[in-house]
Amino acid sequence: MPWDRNQLAARAAKELQDGMYVNLGIGIPTLVANYIPAGMTVTLQSENGMLGIGPFPLAGEEDADLINAGKQTISELPHSAYFDSAQSFAMIRGGKIAMAILGAMEVSENGDLANWMIPGKLVKGMGGAMDLVAGVKRVVVVMDHANKHGESKVLHECTLPLTGKACVHRIITNLGVLDVVPGGLKIVELADGVTEAELRAATEATLVN
Repeated sequence: MPWDRNQLAARAAKELQDGMYVNLGIGIPTLVANYIPAGMTVTLQSENGMLGIGPFPLAGEEDADLINAGKQTISELPHSAYFDSAQSFAMIRGGKIAMAILGAMEVSENGDLANWMIPGKLVKGMGGAMDLVAGVKRVVVVMDHANKHGESKVLHECTLPLTGKACVHRIITNLGVLDVVPGGLKIVELADGVTEAELRAATEATLVN
Protein backbone atom coordinates (compact mmCIF):
# COMPACT_ATOMS: atom_id res chain seq x y z
CA MET A 1 0.00 0.00 0.00
CA PRO A 2 1.27 3.53 -0.74
CA TRP A 3 2.14 5.60 2.32
CA ASP A 4 -0.60 7.80 3.78
CA ARG A 5 -0.01 11.36 5.05
CA ASN A 6 1.17 10.26 8.48
CA GLN A 7 3.46 7.56 7.06
CA LEU A 8 4.92 10.16 4.69
CA ALA A 9 5.62 12.47 7.62
CA ALA A 10 7.16 9.62 9.62
CA ARG A 11 9.43 8.75 6.69
CA ALA A 12 10.43 12.39 6.27
CA ALA A 13 11.31 12.51 9.98
CA LYS A 14 14.03 9.93 9.27
CA GLU A 15 15.86 12.69 7.38
CA LEU A 16 16.38 14.59 10.65
CA GLN A 17 19.67 14.53 12.52
CA ASP A 18 20.45 15.47 16.09
CA GLY A 19 21.14 19.18 16.54
CA MET A 20 19.55 20.26 13.25
CA TYR A 21 17.65 23.51 12.71
CA VAL A 22 14.81 22.65 10.29
CA ASN A 23 11.98 24.52 8.57
CA LEU A 24 8.75 22.62 7.88
CA GLY A 25 6.57 23.75 4.98
CA ILE A 26 2.78 23.93 4.85
CA GLY A 27 0.74 20.73 4.53
CA ILE A 28 2.15 17.23 5.09
CA PRO A 29 5.58 18.59 6.21
CA THR A 30 4.01 20.16 9.33
CA LEU A 31 3.16 16.63 10.53
CA VAL A 32 6.89 15.83 10.77
CA ALA A 33 6.89 17.63 14.12
CA ASN A 34 4.91 14.70 15.56
CA TYR A 35 7.51 12.11 14.51
CA ILE A 36 10.82 13.48 15.77
CA PRO A 37 12.59 10.42 17.28
CA ALA A 38 12.72 10.23 21.06
CA GLY A 39 15.98 11.56 22.45
CA MET A 40 16.78 13.56 19.31
CA THR A 41 17.13 17.34 19.59
CA VAL A 42 15.77 19.08 16.49
CA THR A 43 14.84 22.76 16.53
CA LEU A 44 12.00 23.64 14.18
CA GLN A 45 11.82 27.12 12.68
CA SER A 46 8.70 28.84 11.35
CA GLU A 47 9.26 31.80 9.06
CA ASN A 48 6.50 33.80 10.76
CA GLY A 49 8.87 34.19 13.72
CA MET A 50 9.32 31.18 15.99
CA LEU A 51 12.24 28.91 16.78
CA GLY A 52 11.51 25.77 18.77
CA ILE A 53 8.10 24.45 17.68
CA GLY A 54 6.53 21.61 19.64
CA PRO A 55 4.06 18.98 18.40
CA PHE A 56 0.48 19.87 17.50
CA PRO A 57 -1.57 20.58 20.65
CA LEU A 58 -4.24 18.21 21.90
CA ALA A 59 -7.88 19.17 21.41
CA GLY A 60 -8.84 21.78 23.97
CA GLU A 61 -5.23 22.83 24.60
CA GLU A 62 -4.83 25.09 21.58
CA ASP A 63 -3.52 28.64 21.97
CA ALA A 64 -4.84 30.86 19.17
CA ASP A 65 -1.77 33.12 19.51
CA LEU A 66 0.60 30.25 18.68
CA ILE A 67 0.50 29.43 14.96
CA ASN A 68 2.90 28.26 12.29
CA ALA A 69 3.32 29.73 8.82
CA GLY A 70 0.32 27.71 7.64
CA LYS A 71 -1.86 29.28 10.37
CA GLN A 72 -2.19 25.98 12.25
CA THR A 73 -2.13 26.09 16.04
CA ILE A 74 1.11 24.69 17.47
CA SER A 75 2.72 24.24 20.87
CA GLU A 76 5.77 25.88 22.37
CA LEU A 77 8.71 24.31 24.18
CA PRO A 78 10.72 25.54 27.20
CA HIS A 79 13.42 26.87 24.85
CA SER A 80 11.10 28.43 22.22
CA ALA A 81 12.13 31.87 20.96
CA TYR A 82 10.08 34.53 19.18
CA PHE A 83 11.22 37.23 16.75
CA ASP A 84 10.08 39.32 13.81
CA SER A 85 10.05 38.33 10.15
CA ALA A 86 13.26 40.25 9.44
CA GLN A 87 15.20 38.10 11.91
CA SER A 88 13.47 34.97 10.67
CA PHE A 89 14.50 35.56 7.07
CA ALA A 90 17.98 36.63 8.13
CA MET A 91 18.36 33.12 9.59
CA ILE A 92 17.12 31.55 6.35
CA ARG A 93 19.09 33.77 3.96
CA GLY A 94 22.17 33.53 6.15
CA GLY A 95 22.35 29.76 5.82
CA LYS A 96 21.54 29.07 9.48
CA ILE A 97 18.78 26.54 8.69
CA ALA A 98 20.16 23.10 7.82
CA MET A 99 17.13 21.68 6.01
CA ALA A 100 13.70 22.56 4.70
CA ILE A 101 11.01 19.89 4.31
CA LEU A 102 8.50 21.29 1.83
CA GLY A 103 5.39 20.29 -0.06
CA ALA A 104 5.23 20.59 -3.84
CA MET A 105 2.87 20.74 -6.79
CA GLU A 106 5.60 19.58 -9.17
CA VAL A 107 9.27 18.56 -9.07
CA SER A 108 11.46 18.04 -12.12
CA GLU A 109 14.16 15.43 -12.67
CA ASN A 110 16.90 18.05 -12.21
CA GLY A 111 15.49 19.27 -8.89
CA ASP A 112 13.41 22.24 -10.04
CA LEU A 113 10.55 22.95 -7.61
CA ALA A 114 7.09 24.41 -8.22
CA ASN A 115 5.11 24.83 -5.02
CA TRP A 116 3.74 28.34 -4.71
CA MET A 117 0.98 28.94 -7.28
CA ILE A 118 -1.26 27.61 -10.02
CA PRO A 119 -1.92 30.26 -12.69
CA GLY A 120 -5.49 31.54 -12.54
CA LYS A 121 -6.02 30.52 -8.92
CA LEU A 122 -6.04 32.99 -6.06
CA VAL A 123 -2.93 32.84 -3.88
CA LYS A 124 -2.16 34.81 -0.73
CA GLY A 125 1.49 35.19 -1.67
CA MET A 126 4.62 33.16 -2.26
CA GLY A 127 5.41 32.83 1.44
CA GLY A 128 8.96 31.97 2.40
CA ALA A 129 9.57 29.08 0.01
CA MET A 130 11.72 31.01 -2.46
CA ASP A 131 14.02 32.18 0.32
CA LEU A 132 14.11 28.71 1.86
CA VAL A 133 15.18 26.87 -1.29
CA ALA A 134 17.93 29.46 -1.87
CA GLY A 135 19.16 29.66 1.71
CA VAL A 136 19.00 26.26 3.38
CA LYS A 137 21.62 23.56 2.95
CA ARG A 138 19.26 20.70 2.02
CA VAL A 139 15.75 20.64 0.53
CA VAL A 140 13.51 17.58 0.94
CA VAL A 141 10.12 17.52 -0.80
CA VAL A 142 7.20 15.51 0.62
CA MET A 143 4.14 15.08 -1.62
CA ASP A 144 1.76 12.69 -3.34
CA HIS A 145 3.30 11.12 -6.44
CA ALA A 146 0.33 12.05 -8.65
CA ASN A 147 -2.18 14.91 -8.74
CA LYS A 148 -5.92 14.48 -8.28
CA HIS A 149 -6.22 13.62 -11.98
CA GLY A 150 -3.75 10.75 -11.61
CA GLU A 151 -0.99 12.57 -13.50
CA SER A 152 2.61 12.36 -12.34
CA LYS A 153 3.91 15.29 -10.30
CA VAL A 154 7.49 14.03 -10.80
CA LEU A 155 8.25 15.42 -14.26
CA HIS A 156 10.90 15.93 -16.93
CA GLU A 157 10.24 19.67 -16.60
CA CYS A 158 7.89 21.60 -14.32
CA THR A 159 4.91 23.23 -16.07
CA LEU A 160 3.97 25.56 -13.18
CA PRO A 161 5.84 28.73 -12.12
CA LEU A 162 9.08 27.76 -10.38
CA THR A 163 9.89 28.36 -6.75
CA GLY A 164 13.54 27.50 -7.37
CA LYS A 165 15.80 25.84 -9.94
CA ALA A 166 17.88 22.73 -9.20
CA CYS A 167 17.25 23.14 -5.48
CA VAL A 168 15.67 19.81 -4.44
CA HIS A 169 17.92 17.05 -3.11
CA ARG A 170 15.41 14.32 -2.15
CA ILE A 171 11.76 13.61 -3.04
CA ILE A 172 9.57 11.54 -0.71
CA THR A 173 6.21 10.55 -2.20
CA ASN A 174 3.52 8.08 -1.23
CA LEU A 175 5.20 5.57 -3.57
CA GLY A 176 8.81 5.89 -2.43
CA VAL A 177 11.96 7.96 -2.06
CA LEU A 178 13.90 9.45 -4.98
CA ASP A 179 17.21 11.35 -5.03
CA VAL A 180 18.16 13.97 -7.60
CA VAL A 181 21.38 12.75 -9.26
CA PRO A 182 23.18 13.54 -12.53
CA GLY A 183 20.95 12.45 -15.42
CA GLY A 184 17.69 12.15 -13.51
CA LEU A 185 16.29 10.59 -10.35
CA LYS A 186 17.51 7.53 -8.49
CA ILE A 187 15.18 5.23 -6.54
CA VAL A 188 16.33 5.08 -2.92
CA GLU A 189 13.41 3.30 -1.29
CA LEU A 190 9.97 1.92 -2.15
CA ALA A 191 6.86 2.36 -0.02
CA ASP A 192 5.59 -0.81 1.62
CA GLY A 193 3.94 -3.03 -1.01
CA VAL A 194 4.87 -0.77 -3.94
CA THR A 195 6.96 -2.39 -6.68
CA GLU A 196 9.69 -0.69 -8.66
CA ALA A 197 7.62 -1.26 -11.81
CA GLU A 198 4.67 0.58 -10.25
CA LEU A 199 6.83 3.52 -9.25
CA ARG A 200 8.42 3.71 -12.69
CA ALA A 201 5.02 3.57 -14.40
CA ALA A 202 3.75 6.44 -12.24
CA THR A 203 6.79 8.66 -12.92
CA GLU A 204 7.23 10.89 -15.96
CA ALA A 205 10.75 11.94 -14.99
CA THR A 206 13.85 10.00 -16.08
CA LEU A 207 14.82 7.33 -13.55
CA VAL A 208 18.46 6.24 -13.57
CA ASN A 209 20.08 3.19 -12.00
